[in-house]
Amino acid sequence: MKRVAVLIAAGSGMGADAAKTLNKNNFNVAIMSSSGKGEKLAKKLKGFGYTGSNLDTENIKEFINLVVRRWGRIDVLVNSAGHASKGDLLKITDGEWFNSMETYFLNVVRTLRYVTPIMKKQKYGSIINISTYATFEPEKSFPTSGVIRASLSSFSKIYADEYAKYNIRINNILPGFIDSIKPKTEFLKRVPLNRVGKVSEISALIKLLSSEEGSYITGQNIRVDGGITRSI
Repeated sequence: MKRVAVLIAAGSGMGADAAKTLNKNNFNVAIMSSSGKGEKLAKKLKGFGYTGSNLDTENIKEFINLVVRRWGRIDVLVNSAGHASKGDLLKITDGEWFNSMETYFLNVVRTLRYVTPIMKKQKYGSIINISTYATFEPEKSFPTSGVIRASLSSFSKIYADEYAKYNIRINNILPGFIDSIKPKTEFLKRVPLNRVGKVSEISALIKLLSSEEGSYITGQNIRVDGGITRSI
């Protein structure tokens, strides 16, 4: 029996590559994105695609319901996200902060409200959130991302403790600069390995966390950043 992976905000970049990798590893894949790219990719992978926003509760609910109607289960959930506001710390408006919370935090919370009961019933599930290296070492160039995703890490640890008894795991991947978006030279100079990461390196970790080989890993924030973070 093929397992089922749901990938949200995965029409391009790391999410899209993860979908391709999981598909190659005997997963049925369901992809949601707001751009329509997710539907196109899902069609190529003989999966299920849906065009909708992870900021819209009704879109999320309909997407998850359609996936369950099609395959009857959800084994893996991969949450990716778009990009929110940047800029001078005190010039970011209240509205921009609230939008950042929608983009980087509530997108995960809302999805889990619908996916968790499914995983509880089947007594299995792996949830993987693509976050950022700036979660624990705040980066002034990406203030909203680092601040809000620090909240996601706290939430994920509480969730991991609460749902481990149902054999549901949750982990966050903290990428550094990845080749899906070309970084500025000034950022690359700070990376000890002196290169950008590859989307395939993120996908390899997602593959592990989706497998039985990764079944003892939960509640973790796993850095894939070329050594740019300094804390231990």
